[in-house]
Amino acid sequence: MPEIVLTGAAGRIEARYSQRKEETAPIALILHPHPRAGGHMDNPVSVQLFHLFMKRGFNVLRFNFRGVGRSQGEFDAGIGELADAATALDWLQATHPAASQCWVAGYSFGAWIGMQLLMRRPETDGFISVSPPTNAYDFSFLAPCPASGLILHGAADTVVPPLEVERVVSKLRTQKGIVIDYDLVEGANHFWNDQLKEVETRVGAYLDKRLEANPA
Repeated sequence: MPEIVLTGAAGRIEARYSQRKEETAPIALILHPHPRAGGHMDNPVSVQLFHLFMKRGFNVLRFNFRGVGRSQGEFDAGIGELADAATALDWLQATHPAASQCWVAGYSFGAWIGMQLLMRRPETDGFISVSPPTNAYDFSFLAPCPASGLILHGAADTVVPPLEVERVVSKLRTQKGIVIDYDLVEGANHFWNDQLKEVETRVGAYLDKRLEANPA
């Protein structure tokens, strides 16, 4: 799996990239959890998301936010990290101008960044948001949400209680033109300890459903 280096506003961005030969292959960007909580692009959930898209024929990119691993810069409380994500998506779109679809997937802090990126890129076709930290960050910017997607959460999550996520889901579901799938996994906590198989199964099933309805 090729290691690539992107140039962002804070300097070098360390990334991993999986490329398809098909000119119209869709693209997907994967965003990792909070840098200050040990988050990095090789987090098991992030890697799982990467492989789920890769197996379905996507060009996929995951990267380290500024200040993580060999990415330059310092943690910027979400502002700089959103800029890093935009840089990564710019690179994906420029590298694959004929891509049939564009998806964004994030876990925890990465889910928050991903949803903000979504608002700035209305051409995005879908999103995967795993354990979004709706109690720690304001998600009211999703008005309206520009794309349909899946929100996956653990019923045993004590970091972000499910009720906090359900408030956001309920608000999003009042919007016309999009469909928000909400999948609550019994026994799963915020870190998906021993529940990675559920991430694979639930996200995989959702992607298959969307791709069957609208082939990439």
